[in-house]
Amino acid sequence: MQLSNEIRPLFGAMVFSFAMLIAAPVPGSAQAQDKKTTEPPMQVGVDAIVHQTLKQTVPVIGRFIARQAGEVAALTSGPIKSMHVEVGDHVKAGDVIAELVGDLLKWQFELQKAEVRQQAAAVKTRSARVKLRKQEMKRLERLKKSAAFSQARLEDKRQEVAVAESETAEARAQLARAKANMKLTETNLSYARVLAPYSGVISSRHIEVGAYVKIGDALVSMIDDEHLEIEAEVPSNRIAGLTPPLRVKAFINGTLPITAIVRAVVPNENPQTRTRTVRFVPDLPGGTKGIANNQSVTLHLPANGLAGAVSVHKDAILSRKGKTLVYVVKGDKAEIRPVQLGEAVGSRFIVKGGLVPGELVVVRGNERLFPGQPIRYAAPEKTHDKTWGKTPNDTKG
Repeated sequence: MQLSNEIRPLFGAMVFSFAMLIAAPVPGSAQAQDKKTTEPPMQVGVDAIVHQTLKQTVPVIGRFIARQAGEVAALTSGPIKSMHVEVGDHVKAGDVIAELVGDLLKWQFELQKAEVRQQAAAVKTRSARVKLRKQEMKRLERLKKSAAFSQARLEDKRQEVAVAESETAEARAQLARAKANMKLTETNLSYARVLAPYSGVISSRHIEVGAYVKIGDALVSMIDDEHLEIEAEVPSNRIAGLTPPLRVKAFINGTLPITAIVRAVVPNENPQTRTRTVRFVPDLPGGTKGIANNQSVTLHLPANGLAGAVSVHKDAILSRKGKTLVYVVKGDKAEIRPVQLGEAVGSRFIVKGGLVPGELVVVRGNERLFPGQPIRYAAPEKTHDKTWGKTPNDTKG
């Protein structure tokens, strides 16, 4: 198509104007780009990743347990002659608790003493007979060169000596047997007096005067109130730090502070409660009295088995799309990084992965940051103590 001479100049002007419009810059775009590059760094607050000693504790209820407690049984049979204790009496080791009628045992003991004397006399008789037979044999041996010597009589005498020695040995065995029987009766006679096996308190009586008891029948129950331990069922995830002789704080009735020392961790876990039995030795203040068997006590145990751990301040943690993130300071910029956290301890979290001690993380202004954004910050405001995570009860006492 050809343009007329009148239209051609007008069309050229329109094309030139359109080209100039396309080449012209978009209003404001250059200013925005320049503003982005010249925007001052964002002011943020930072905190350091530190390695510190853990002091957080968790309360666990335990109870006092007597190291010795149980029934005192009869060691011989017979009727009860007398009872020397009542419920609540405090006895010492060796005190008489009860007496059995021992007349039968007493006279049996006297009879066996006589048997021992009889057997001892029989041994002397047999020994003297051996000596006599040996003397007769020596006389016959001195007559060997005499015409009156008889070889047959000498051999008979030697046999008589052997028989006498055998009879003597038999008499000695009978004597030993009589002595053993006498000792048995003497022991049973001593058992007629039932003695306290250890010091403690009589918690109950199971028999009365006149009742007949057999060997093994319970007479009384005792509790050793002077040697107590603390037993607690501790969750298995708290066991790692409980190694003897760790000292932990405890409170009796919630007010009286004491120290408990780990003695043993029983290697048997309850599958229903996921707990293990731990025994503690209480270090009671001087003059502490009135502690009862099965009395409750509150133990403050380490929250975990770590002596120290890497930690991050809780304000540094961001949660986005199911991920745990923090902004880490790299020079004058903030870089986002995923982390793995453990338990919360006070105002901080234990770090299991993603951060190392000494790194700085953003704790204020991190919600408005984007990765790689320039930042400016002052030195961390707070210097961390060597220990952290204390619970309020840690300051008691």
